Amino acid sequence: MPANAAPHAPQAVQGTLDDLGTPLADVTFVVVDLETTGGSARDSAITEIGAVKVRGGVELGEFGTLVDPGAPIPPFITALTGITQQMVYAAPKFAEVLPAFLEFARGCVLVAHNAPFDVGFLKAACAAQDRPWPGFPVVDTVSLARRVLSRDEVPNCKLGTLARHFRAATTPNHRALDDARATVEVLHGLLERIGSFGVTSLEELRGFARAPTPEQRGKRHLADDVPSAPGVYLFEDARGEVLYVGKSGDLRSRVRSYFTGAETRWRAREMVGLAERVRPIVCATALEAEVRELRLIAAHKPRYNRRSKHPERAVWLKLTDEPFPRLSIVRERRADGAAYLGPLGSRRQAEEAQAALHEAVPLRQCTQRLTLSLVARGKARTCALGDLGRCGAPCTGGEDAGAYAVHAAAARTVMAGDVRPVVAAATARIGRLAAELRYEEAAAQRDRLAAFVRAAARAQRLTALAGCAQLVAARPAPGGGWEVSVVRHGRLAAAGTVPRGAAPRPYVDALIATAETVLPELGGGPDGIPAGAESGGAGAEEMECVLRWLDGPGTFLVELDGVWTCPVHGAEGARERLERAYERAHAPVEPSAPVSHRPLR
Repeated sequence: MPANAAPHAPQAVQGTLDDLGTPLADVTFVVVDLETTGGSARDSAITEIGAVKVRGGVELGEFGTLVDPGAPIPPFITALTGITQQMVYAAPKFAEVLPAFLEFARGCVLVAHNAPFDVGFLKAACAAQDRPWPGFPVVDTVSLARRVLSRDEVPNCKLGTLARHFRAATTPNHRALDDARATVEVLHGLLERIGSFGVTSLEELRGFARAPTPEQRGKRHLADDVPSAPGVYLFEDARGEVLYVGKSGDLRSRVRSYFTGAETRWRAREMVGLAERVRPIVCATALEAEVRELRLIAAHKPRYNRRSKHPERAVWLKLTDEPFPRLSIVRERRADGAAYLGPLGSRRQAEEAQAALHEAVPLRQCTQRLTLSLVARGKARTCALGDLGRCGAPCTGGEDAGAYAVHAAAARTVMAGDVRPVVAAATARIGRLAAELRYEEAAAQRDRLAAFVRAAARAQRLTALAGCAQLVAARPAPGGGWEVSVVRHGRLAAAGTVPRGAAPRPYVDALIATAETVLPELGGGPDGIPAGAESGGAGAEEMECVLRWLDGPGTFLVELDGVWTCPVHGAEGARERLERAYERAHAPVEPSAPVSHRPLR
């Protein structure tokens, strides 16, 4: 090169596609697993943590310890995990463990099987200590497995199933460190499978589970004719069977999301693979869409809907109509002259409410059918409750029909709306148990009372609404104007809107004139109790949707045909007090300073 020639500038070298991300072989993963006292980070605690650090298929370290949850471990958790109260007695609190784990995982990618569960507990623990969450990149092996494994290969994506499928050396046993070790082997097996899809970097791995499936991409045209309006949408298969029912304020935007990577639920992706058409139903208001969704789910019972499919499974607490009435849990409310409390969401709620009512009123609890002639002949069977003084023993003549009728009348009064006897009896028992230091029994009694009050408050709200022959209400619409609803015997009979600046009265009159006719025996049964959607009336869920809408800001009554009130001594006031007490009892305990202990003298 001549002496006076300038040196050549360095030439830029074009990188390969592999240089655009972090190669998986260079990524350090920390596979973590937690054992807890329950399923919610809000009211449950961690009992054990286990983590394994790996990079390039090589194990770099392990982290594991039992944790004192600071509360009793439920028996079913002990049966599941084998972790007993004695095992965690001398274990550290998680507040002491968390800093060490965060240092162990610093700069790494967190991996967990069902990552939202484990990461949710870890984030809650950081928040409880006012410690910022480090923002780890997270990989969920459940999402990866659902993306690459078919139902022909594995029946489900449980950790035990995947560990067997990949022939993991460690068998999951609901202990944190062993489950973390098994998850490491599942992760390596999944990474091998994902490699065939061309995934070689961390960035590609994290986006892989969110990428739309071929079925999703191939069916985007199903959303082409869906309008941008509030309403309900139905996914149907080739035979016209309804697969899924949903609602949205913007039908087009919501339906299109099913065909993009934003939809990560594996059941929804499976449903899209079967769908052949989407049928939109435009609604005037969000309330109409919510109600129509409930009705369509109850009518079609789509296989991919999980909630609201079986409103007929609601139960009732019934005071039987016989000479010596008793409380019974039944599946339907009949026009038989008996007193009912409900509907209740589950049999367990009904049993709790039944037990609370028995605490206040000494009704018989045996299931035999007592008649006056059977008692007179001495043929009735006796039980231990009579000997304990918990029952007047009408079966043995301890109480005649007249004396027992006083108890039955008291129970009817409570079920009709006056909950003071139940609240007073339960409060007295809770105080007595607490004074005797029997705190667990007192807490069980409190929960029993709360179940009864919630059930009674719900029944009273629904009964009041079902008793109104017609209720017309309006509230400001999001885009201006008004939303108007016509409710008859608890059932949404019509819904519409009044444009901005228009005189509302003509619109309201037209809506009332064209509203659905709802007969009292359909919308509400005898005594105003809702009969249920299965009989053509308003179901409990629909009525609660209407009540939430009526409770919304800016809503006011336009017309009312009937009396819309709740009992003076009803459950609403007691419910508010109990809810506050329940929230205080289940609030997370703030970490306190260590207390020095001296031996007792």
